[in-house]
Amino acid sequence: MNGLKRRIVLYVSVLGVALLVTSLGYQWGMATYEGRPRTFLDALQFTVEMFTTTGFGGDSPWETPQMHAYIIVTDLLGMILLVGALPVVATPLLKNVLATSAPEQIDEDLTDHVVICSDTTRLDVLIDELDSGDVPYVIVEPDRDRADELHETNDHVIKADPDSTEGLHAAQLASARALVADVSDQVDASIVLTAKEVDPDVSVISVVEEPAKARYHELAGADHVLSPRPLIGNSLAAKVTSAMRTEIDEAVTVGDELRLAEVSVRHGSTLAGTTLAESTIREESGVTVIGLWIDGEFTPAPGPNTQLPAGSVLLASGRADQLETLVEMTQSTIHEFHSEHAVIVGYGQVGQAVAAELDTTSISYTVVNQDDSDGVDAVGDATEAETLTEAGIEDADTVVLALPDDTTTEFATLMIRDLAPDTEIIARVNQHANVSKTYRAGADYVLSLTSVTGRMIASQVFEERDVLSLEQQVKVVRERAPKLVGRTLADANVRETTETTVIGIERDGEVRTDIGPQTTIELEDELIVVGTDDGIRAFDAAFC
Repeated sequence: MNGLKRRIVLYVSVLGVALLVTSLGYQWGMATYEGRPRTFLDALQFTVEMFTTTGFGGDSPWETPQMHAYIIVTDLLGMILLVGALPVVATPLLKNVLATSAPEQIDEDLTDHVVICSDTTRLDVLIDELDSGDVPYVIVEPDRDRADELHETNDHVIKADPDSTEGLHAAQLASARALVADVSDQVDASIVLTAKEVDPDVSVISVVEEPAKARYHELAGADHVLSPRPLIGNSLAAKVTSAMRTEIDEAVTVGDELRLAEVSVRHGSTLAGTTLAESTIREESGVTVIGLWIDGEFTPAPGPNTQLPAGSVLLASGRADQLETLVEMTQSTIHEFHSEHAVIVGYGQVGQAVAAELDTTSISYTVVNQDDSDGVDAVGDATEAETLTEAGIEDADTVVLALPDDTTTEFATLMIRDLAPDTEIIARVNQHANVSKTYRAGADYVLSLTSVTGRMIASQVFEERDVLSLEQQVKVVRERAPKLVGRTLADANVRETTETTVIGIERDGEVRTDIGPQTTIELEDELIVVGTDDGIRAFDAAFC
């Protein structure tokens, strides 16, 4: 609105000067060339009539060529000012009048809601979770233009300062189940202090960029301080180690023996290009393949004729030794006679976490970063072939892309895939919307910061749901499903309707994994469900 006000003031000023100058010029011209003197008021009336096209000049006809020329100029000037008023003033003003402004407080009484401070793309996953669980929420956004923009598509937005007691009172924090602060490390700490001042008992969840700042958020009173970047780094490092060794470091434990893991089909593996039936995975390893990622698309319960291209990711369940056998089957035969080596591109929080994890293994690595610092081996642009070649991309078993910009990540992926067709590419992206593009560029495994952050927050908000995996492409949850009680999994058609798989049931304090389509769900059962974020939300909507 401030920009519109400035445009209106400028336009009115230009119009006033034009009216004054044109009126004075007409007054002088009529006296000098026509010999018919006019008062300034008469001249002003003439100018207004000409500019607005409501009159054609009561003094016409004019006899001198000088006045004819002046009238032509006046006509053109009036038309320019009239036409210019439409896009500069009239249209924006009309839009502003018709636009719906975000309210400055909640108009209804809310209870057990979540206060979100403030709008960021990292919270999209959380908002989807809240919507699917019918949990009310309020986004407290301090920027007027952004609040108005959000309010056009979301009724849960108020324009208020989350760093003030007034703003949090406007969001009815005292009756909320939780507050989520995800702006910046310093602002979040201030929001935590304000929230505890408004309601000391409210559960406050704070997200930090720098893990070292977590302590100050705890001192401020945060109940849960989340640091997603190191978690992503640890998960990417686990992918590196499992790609080169037979251990599964990031497997999800279900019950006493069952493990669930994502295993990549390496470039150069004998499994690459075979069908699931031809791979003899079941016969040789004993694992059950319950899902398959190909180019970022998840296929639940793949059939025997499903192809396993290089770079695809198997979601498999089995005992630890069975999963280790599967990893051995997926290894590349191309680099099997040289020492294991990785290249880490980007040395921020995620890159440093990857390096720290690899330091505990026998895997050597080279760090590439735009800026020089301790721990960086090659300095340069990751989108330049010279930099990547200097880092030894062609001979690397695995490349981890931990860059801060998604566009750079996509371009670097294209270059690395061209320079080293058989190298495993593991990438971190910020926005979930860019996951599919990074896969198309040639990445083998991609994790989204927004997805991991959203899951971490949701796991704290939904205390009744036990989230077993946060940092994988799939989600594993343990929860009750009241609408399934008395029905079998086959009757409910769980897999086909929600694209999720029930892999276990906790009953009478014991986890049962020997379940099948004819298993009947009992009242106190807690189901262990595997699926994508969208799949789990569909399961919740259908059966919880």
